[in-house]
Amino acid sequence: MKKRWRCFLACLSALVTLFQSSGAAMENVPEELQNLYAHSAVLMDGSSGRILFGKNEEEVLPMASTTKIMTCILTLESARQGEIATASANAAAQPKVHLGVQTGEEFYVEDLLYSLMLESHNDSAVVIAEHIGGSVEGFAVMMNEKAVELGCENTHFVTPNGLDATDSGGAHSTTATDLARIMRYCVSISPQRGTFLKITQTRSYSFSNVEQSRSFSCQNHNAFMDMMEGVISGKTGYTAAAGYCYVCVLESEGRLFIVTLLACGWPDNRTWKWRDAGTLLTYGTENYRSQTVRCEEKAHTLTVEGGLGSDKNPWRTAAVEAVPDTSKASGKQYLLRRDEQIRSRLTVRKTLLAPVEKGTVVGKISYYLGDLLLEEYPLVTTSGVPAKSFGDWLFWVWENYML
Repeated sequence: MKKRWRCFLACLSALVTLFQSSGAAMENVPEELQNLYAHSAVLMDGSSGRILFGKNEEEVLPMASTTKIMTCILTLESARQGEIATASANAAAQPKVHLGVQTGEEFYVEDLLYSLMLESHNDSAVVIAEHIGGSVEGFAVMMNEKAVELGCENTHFVTPNGLDATDSGGAHSTTATDLARIMRYCVSISPQRGTFLKITQTRSYSFSNVEQSRSFSCQNHNAFMDMMEGVISGKTGYTAAAGYCYVCVLESEGRLFIVTLLACGWPDNRTWKWRDAGTLLTYGTENYRSQTVRCEEKAHTLTVEGGLGSDKNPWRTAAVEAVPDTSKASGKQYLLRRDEQIRSRLTVRKTLLAPVEKGTVVGKISYYLGDLLLEEYPLVTTSGVPAKSFGDWLFWVWENYML
């Protein structure tokens, strides 16, 4: 009886702790973001990659057809203009949503990218993957290598179209944070970002197979572009395991916001993703301003032990000035909430040992937003300081006493 009572008390204590921690967590969430439908969500500063808001943002989940943003950007970076891809039996057997390719049918890769991104055709994704990677598995290797390159530590690709699947590396999945990183690369970093934006902004597109024997027409299903001003790209997704997923980009007054939503409802909740995206983007545009890091650090004078100053007097302590080297300043814009401030941290050596050359790095000035390092500039000497020699002493004595 006592054992059961102790067990009951332990369970009750755990529940109380859980509710208290949950309540504390909710207190830190802005009121307008406390009722998001998505199980996992991210609002990212598209310029810096900083996460402005996250909800279960590191939880690994399936991402459905939002996968195709990686398929698209990899293809744009790998294929040459005018390349032709042939549909295999495997591609032709892909489930809906599909273009309806036939085994042996040839297409221009560029046309298939519109089919991929506007209509989210699963067979087009496989035709592309087999053409670029030699096989679906080979293309998945490329996708995973690219994900690692972009810093996505919790993403694993199995398919090019986002259909639920598992291989020896695990389930096809990502996190809201990683998906935002991939989208940021697609729209602001990749050398093919312009073409990516052109494709995803196209409202309708028509094309034929290479033989001109069949024609196709695609309509863009990213309806959110017509719901909110400033949306410049996006991709929807849905599978039974993933639920409704969405990733989009909004540009406003020089600011770039990225939203990712995973597990944002199941049928019949198709519109929840639009509401969540609108809520997050409205919060971002109303609460964050754009600011550039401006390095205004003054020159620092440093003692040079054993150095000979410009006056050639070996009795005096030599010194040299050091200033920040801002020649490689990024000029990057950072989004700050009204209550946030960029702070600086100076690290500099107190003394130097002669000889010192001009341009010697003697410290650094770092700029932080919270614990996030934004930018860092080296402190470099503006001139050189030679070391004292016996001859310098003799010359000083000769000049001051003998002449």
